[in-house]
Amino acid sequence: MTSLDLVRRRLSEFARLEAHGVSPLYEHLAAHAAADPEVAALLTAAPERFAYPTLFLAAAHRLLQAEPFHELSNYYPSLGGTYGADERTWPLFRSFVLDRAERMRELVSTRSTQTNEVRRAALLYPAVAMVKGPVGLLEVGCAAGLLLGLDRYGYRFQTQQAGQLVAGPAKAALGLHCALELAPGADLPRIPKAVKVAARVGLDRAPVDLGDEDAYAWLEACVWADQPERLRLFGVAAAVQRKAPPEFVVGDAVADLAAAAARVPAELPLVVLTSSTLAYLPGGEFVRALRELDRPVWWVSHEAYAEGLAHVLPGRDDLAADGETFGVLGLVRFEGGEVRSAKALAKTALHGQRLVWLP
Repeated sequence: MTSLDLVRRRLSEFARLEAHGVSPLYEHLAAHAAADPEVAALLTAAPERFAYPTLFLAAAHRLLQAEPFHELSNYYPSLGGTYGADERTWPLFRSFVLDRAERMRELVSTRSTQTNEVRRAALLYPAVAMVKGPVGLLEVGCAAGLLLGLDRYGYRFQTQQAGQLVAGPAKAALGLHCALELAPGADLPRIPKAVKVAARVGLDRAPVDLGDEDAYAWLEACVWADQPERLRLFGVAAAVQRKAPPEFVVGDAVADLAAAAARVPAELPLVVLTSSTLAYLPGGEFVRALRELDRPVWWVSHEAYAEGLAHVLPGRDDLAADGETFGVLGLVRFEGGEVRSAKALAKTALHGQRLVWLP
């Protein structure tokens, strides 16, 4: 069991720092849940490392998927709802989850947040492009592995300095848009038209089979309910992935990292991807596991600074979340147990909608 004080604090911080200005529905629900001990207590059934508001809200979303004619659906655009949050939203939500308390506890105690936010591919693409390819990708905490298809998607990076920068296949089924801004003193990065990927491996404690109806529905439930465009992009990316799925390895991000890395042919540069993963892992142990791999490895990370790059670039308080950006895009090279290079490339928005390139 996770402490009630901890989950209430996480719900409050989520409402203020992550959902504010991004998801009016989830900001409303999380803020009210933080102030309601009976509702917040439902999340205490989750192990502490997974007991985050996104899991709580995904569990409620999943239960509502199964009852789409419930009145609460009127507030969920993902289910066809058109109402904005009002004075009835919280009472409806509260009674819905408390009436299904045992099912809520079962979901939060047995599942984990598996967002599979494919828009984050637009954040990772410029960093992966810096490694001379063809490369072998290993995504840690991959869920369904949608980010492993980053070379198959089309990109439109909108800049003030050079207009729209286009990358990816011309006839890609999925197109992603991302604002690319420059921090003071920064130059526009070179974004090549193509990235060559020769191997794709995903490591996860519970990789998701997109052919499994319940597993697919859980991934849909992990998408924030008032952002239907994210749901549409997920569906298109899932269709792309099904045509040529990656290889999945079931295992622990630390203990099984070397075994998963061995699935990437030795002649390929190994690029390890993490995106909003290290909040659920012991970050220091994960970085040590990267150091101990018996081959050169590039780590492309999209994480909150304290959970990711702080382990190799300490003392960079300027990289902390600031309300406008969530985390940092980093590129680190390890070889022979040592950090050969480490760079913070950009500050990032949580769901891939914005990059602020750094000097």
